[in-house]
Amino acid sequence: MADFTLDDLIDSYRNGIFPMSDARDDDYLFLVDPPKRGILPLEAFHIPSRLRRTVRSTPFEVRVDTAFTQVIELCAESANDRPNTWISHPIQSLYQALFARGLAHSIEVWHNNRLVGGLYGVSIGGAFFGESMASRATDASKIALVHLVARLKSGGYRLLDCQFQTDHLKQFGTVEIDRADYHTRLKQALTIEADFYDLPARTDGRTALKVLEHASF
Repeated sequence: MADFTLDDLIDSYRNGIFPMSDARDDDYLFLVDPPKRGILPLEAFHIPSRLRRTVRSTPFEVRVDTAFTQVIELCAESANDRPNTWISHPIQSLYQALFARGLAHSIEVWHNNRLVGGLYGVSIGGAFFGESMASRATDASKIALVHLVARLKSGGYRLLDCQFQTDHLKQFGTVEIDRADYHTRLKQALTIEADFYDLPARTDGRTALKVLEHASF
C-alpha cells in the first residue's frame, strides 16, 4: 500500500482497523479487523501482588514520549519467541508521523539512562490502541503497562485496545469480545476528550498505584 497515508491510518483506527506487515523489511502493509478483539477493561485492571511491590520500589525511571522511535525499534527487534516482527519500516514511519501529530505515545522504562523496556500506542479521543511492548530487563514492560493504565484512568480514557488476547495479558484482566461489541465500545470512546498528560510526564510508581487505587468510572 504505497499510497496509504497518515490520514488513512487515522481513519482506519477510528473504524476499528489496524495495520500489520509480515516482516521488518516488507514494504507491503495490510489492514486487520479481527472477528475477536482483545481489550483491557480499565476498571478491571489487575496487578499481581509481586508486580505491585516491584512498581512501588523499582529502581527504574518511567518517562513518557522522550524516546518514541527507540521504543518502536526495541519492539521491532527479533527475539527468541518472535524471529519476525509485524513492525515494518513503512509502518514505523507512519507511527512516527502519528507521534509528530500528537496521536501516538510511548511509555519508557529506563535504568541508568538506558532504555530497558516500554510500550507505544495510538491515542484518539478516549481510546488508546496498544501496539507493542518490549522488555530488556525483568518486569520492564509490565511496569510500563501499569503506568499506562494509571495514565489512561487519570486522563478519562474509556477503551484500551490490546488487539489480540494473549496468555501474557490475561494476568492483567484482558478479555476477548466480538467485533460488533468492540465497534460499539470504540464509537463511544471516540466521543470522549481524554487527556494523556493529565498525569505529569515523570510519574513515579507510588503515584501510579495511588491513581489505580482511587480512580473510578
